[in-house]
Amino acid sequence: MDPVLNIQQVVQLSNHLAEEKLSQDPGPSILTDSFGRHHTYLRISVTERCNLRCTYCMPANGVELTKKEKILTTNEIVTLASLFVEEGVTKIRLTGGEPTVRKDIVDIVAQLKQIKGLQTLAMTSNGLTLVRQLPSLQRAGLDLLNISLDTLRPERFERFTRRKGWAKVIASIDLALQLGYNPVKVNTVIMRNFNDDELVDFVELTRDKPVNIRFIEYMPFSGNEWNSGKMVPFVEMKQKIREKYPGLQRLGDQPNDTSKAYHVPGFVGQVGFITSMTEQFCSSCNRLRITADGNLKVCLFEGKGEVSLRDALRDNIPISDLKSLVHKAVFKKKKQHAGMLNLSQMENRPMILIGVVVAKKRRSTVKPEVFNHLDRLWISASTFNVKNYGSHGSIHRFYSSLTHVDEDGKASMVDVGFKSSSNRSASARGYIYVGPIISQLIADNNLKKGDALTIAQLAGIMAAKKTFELIPLCHPLLINYVKVYLKLNDEKHKVEIVAEVSCSGKTGVEMEALTAVSVAALTVYDMCKSAAPPDAMYISEIELVSKTGGTRGDFHRD
Repeated sequence: MDPVLNIQQVVQLSNHLAEEKLSQDPGPSILTDSFGRHHTYLRISVTERCNLRCTYCMPANGVELTKKEKILTTNEIVTLASLFVEEGVTKIRLTGGEPTVRKDIVDIVAQLKQIKGLQTLAMTSNGLTLVRQLPSLQRAGLDLLNISLDTLRPERFERFTRRKGWAKVIASIDLALQLGYNPVKVNTVIMRNFNDDELVDFVELTRDKPVNIRFIEYMPFSGNEWNSGKMVPFVEMKQKIREKYPGLQRLGDQPNDTSKAYHVPGFVGQVGFITSMTEQFCSSCNRLRITADGNLKVCLFEGKGEVSLRDALRDNIPISDLKSLVHKAVFKKKKQHAGMLNLSQMENRPMILIGVVVAKKRRSTVKPEVFNHLDRLWISASTFNVKNYGSHGSIHRFYSSLTHVDEDGKASMVDVGFKSSSNRSASARGYIYVGPIISQLIADNNLKKGDALTIAQLAGIMAAKKTFELIPLCHPLLINYVKVYLKLNDEKHKVEIVAEVSCSGKTGVEMEALTAVSVAALTVYDMCKSAAPPDAMYISEIELVSKTGGTRGDFHRD
C-alpha cells in the first residue's frame, strides 16, 4: 500500500515540484504563472504623490512617502517597460498616486509609446489638472483614459476628497470626449450612505455620451477604515439601477476584463461593475503591477513578497538574471486572493502608495529600547544617522530638532524675546455644511436655541482672544482687533466663516484666526444639532487665507 502523506508533506512536495519547474526552461514567456495565466497587462505607478486626499485611499493620519531618490526614474520606467513588452505585455497603464503630478509625465508617455510591440498605452487620473495637460498627453501617444469621480455633487466631492476641484474633473471628462477618447472610462467607488444614492445619476451620464461608468466595490487597504457595512455588493448596485432602468442588459466581456459590462438600451455609453470583493475574477487575471519605488507586485492584494526590480537595475545585474527574478515572482502568484473577510484583516499598503506602509506603523517597527539607547548616544541638532541597527535604517527629526521640545524631550515654549515687535495680521476661513432643513431654520431665525450666527460670531471672537489658553505653547498676545463674519449660503446649505485678527507683537496671529473659525463652526454645530440627525452637518476646509508681518514674509492663498 502506498504511504499516506500528511498536509505538511503535501505542501513540501508541492513546493519542491514548483522549484524544480522554475529551475527548468521557463518556456515561451517569463510572464506565465503556475496556473497557466499569461500576463499581458502591466500597470506602472509613476508616483506616490497625489493632489487629492480621498477617504478610501489616503489614511486620515497621512502616509510616509518614499524619498525621491528611491522612486523610479524615467529611464528605469522605460527600461522595465521594454523588458515586459519584450516578454509579451501588450498594454501598459500609468497610475499613481496621481500620474499628472509628475513633471515629466508627457515625456514618459512619449518614450513608452516608442516601445515596439506595445499596442495600448493608458492612464488613470483624478482629472484635476487634465484640462491643461491632456492635449499634450494625447499628442505624446496616450491611447486610453480613465478618470476617477466618485460623486456628481460638488459638496460631496469636497467631503470625499478633502479638496476642491469637482468642476475641473467634469471639465476634464468633457475635454476627453471632445478630443475623441471613446469611451472615456469613469471609475466610481461606491460606498454605502455616501454615494450609493447616485447610482442612477451616474447611469444617466451614459445616455448621450460615450462614457463607460465603472462602479467599483469598496476594497480594504491599510488606513482606509474598511468594513463590510460600507461595501455595496454588485448584486445590490445592479438591483437599485434596475428599479429605474428595468431593461438594463448584460453585454459580452473580453476574456481578461475586470468589469462586468451592462447597457441601458438606447443609451450611447455603458456601465460596468468591478466586483473584486463579492465575485473575484482571479482565474482570468492577466495584470502585473510595478510600484513607484520599483517593486513588482503580482497581485493587488499581496501584502508581502514584493520583489525590488529597482534594486536589481541599480545593481546592474545581467538582463538574464533580471528576467529570472521576474519569472520566479510571477510563477509563485497565487490562484486567487484571500477573499473579502480575510482581506480586511491582512496587512497591505494604503491604496495610494503601492508598497509603502502608514507612517505611524513604520515608526513603531523600531523597538523603544533602541530609541532609548539612541537618546544617550546621538543627540544632535538636526538628524540622527543610525548605523549598525539591522534594517532600522535612518531616523529623521527626532525630538532634539523640534522647536517645541527641549534636549531632554520636555515641552518648551519657543523663545521670541529676541524678536522685534511688528504689526501682524491673519485671516482664516472655513465652512460648516448644515443641510437644507437647518439652512431654512437659520434663514428664518427659527432655531430653538436662538440666533446661531450671532452666537457663533461672539464665540469666535472670544476663542481668538483665548487661543493661548486652548493651544499648548501658544504665546499670549495683545490683540488689536478680531472680526468674525458668518454668512449663510442657502443654495449650497452651508455657512461660510471668515475671521480676521491683528496685533502688534513678536509672533503671528495665524493660530488665533484659525481658532476663531474653528470655534465659530463648532458653535453653529452645537446650536443646530438638536434640529437634525448627527450626519446632517460637517465642518470642512478650515484654512489660513492670508498673513502679513513677520520675518518669513507675507502669505496670500490664491
